[in-house]
Amino acid sequence: MVEYQQKDKYNINDLLDIVRLLRSEGGCPWDREQTHESIRSDFIEETCEAVEAIDLKDTALLREELGDVLLQVVFHCRIEEETGSFVFDDVCDEICKKLILRHPHVFGEVKADTTADVLKNWDAIKMDEKGQETYTDTLEQVAKSLPSLMRAQKVGKRAMRAGVDFRNAADAMACIDNEKAELEKAVAEGNAENIEEEMGDLLFSCVNAARHLGVNAELALKASTDKFIRRFAVTEELTKAEGFDMKELPIEELDIYWDKAKKIISEEKNND
Repeated sequence: MVEYQQKDKYNINDLLDIVRLLRSEGGCPWDREQTHESIRSDFIEETCEAVEAIDLKDTALLREELGDVLLQVVFHCRIEEETGSFVFDDVCDEICKKLILRHPHVFGEVKADTTADVLKNWDAIKMDEKGQETYTDTLEQVAKSLPSLMRAQKVGKRAMRAGVDFRNAADAMACIDNEKAELEKAVAEGNAENIEEEMGDLLFSCVNAARHLGVNAELALKASTDKFIRRFAVTEELTKAEGFDMKELPIEELDIYWDKAKKIISEEKNND
């Protein structure tokens, strides 16, 4: 057992001390064994749970989940501090300097009266700061670990800033038809490798169309997935009510229940 003075109210310095103690010789065996790689997925999970709290508009849950995200930041910093690489204060110092550098219209003499001006300055400063010499560099430095839809939309947006883009939403949507035709051809030929490639092209074209229509592709797919689950649940309720197991019904009959579920949900929305 380690010695620690418990308090009624803690702050960031207390969190740093607690993580240090957990990683110490007399601390927690599990915490001592962790590496950046072993808790990588935890970072992703905690971030997603914070996002979920935002979606739910649950401020109490958001406060809790932000604490979990902050713990991940502090934990990773502690791992590096033990190797002599950097400490938490170095992380704070770097982000503060970055914010000051990227907001010359606030902390300097640059004039930026609109959001468009701010973003233009931001991109120019970021390219210089990260040593991005070409437009390709800006695309390649979009994190590959991002969800694929989010990464595709961000890459498309950066390509747009270099002048490589569809003229309008109509052209972007026309590309969907072209890619769909190419996918159908690959399917007809039975080439598995080409099918995967063309399916990827079709998805990418849908993301570009979403961007031109002012739609966040990641959020749009999330909403559609949630909608599918809701319809699935109602369909299952309807089949159960009539003594059927969904998996034992032919797809033609399931389609009838699916349409009923869709109508029920639509009526619920109208009544709201």
